[in-house]
Amino acid sequence: MTIKNITTTRFARLGAIVAVGALALTGCTVVANEPGMEPSTTAAASVAGDAVVVHDAWIKAVESGMTGAFGELENTGTSDVTVVSVATEISHLVELHETVETETGEMKMRQVEGGFDIAAGDTLLLEPGANHIMLMDIESPLVAGNVVTFTVTFSDDSTLEFDAPVKDYTGANETYDDLGHEGMDHEGADHEGMDH
Repeated sequence: MTIKNITTTRFARLGAIVAVGALALTGCTVVANEPGMEPSTTAAASVAGDAVVVHDAWIKAVESGMTGAFGELENTGTSDVTVVSVATEISHLVELHETVETETGEMKMRQVEGGFDIAAGDTLLLEPGANHIMLMDIESPLVAGNVVTFTVTFSDDSTLEFDAPVKDYTGANETYDDLGHEGMDHEGADHEGMDH
């Protein structure tokens, strides 16, 4: 075999190796779509419902009326997420509440507008006397030891389910602002059974 033939054979083999390597890499790179369509990747995009982890969730025991749910929502992902709503079968009226200071310096609770934002790597604390999930119009008693299931919906339409045990708790008495509560007078209300 001449030097020319050896070189040609080596280049042919090298070309085959490069072609096979390029073909293998297409499994990890952008995949071409039809004309006019956005390119996509084989790796699924991260969604909020997969990134958020709930810790130490619990709900305050109550005979009826209103109560609050608490815990920690940790965003383990690399993108910010927003909790836009929470639902549960025990209440048809569930709201996200925040703490605000009035012009007189009094701290009051009201429905948060736009939902709870959780930055990447951060944890949202839901605590008595602070931010929390508010449940209203509860008709059946919630007794310590019961477990309540919640479904969280995020701004990307993904969801997350978690269970919260019911606990006896008294403390952190609060007043409520009537912002966003049509037909409900939270301001200065007593809220029997709602002593977070």
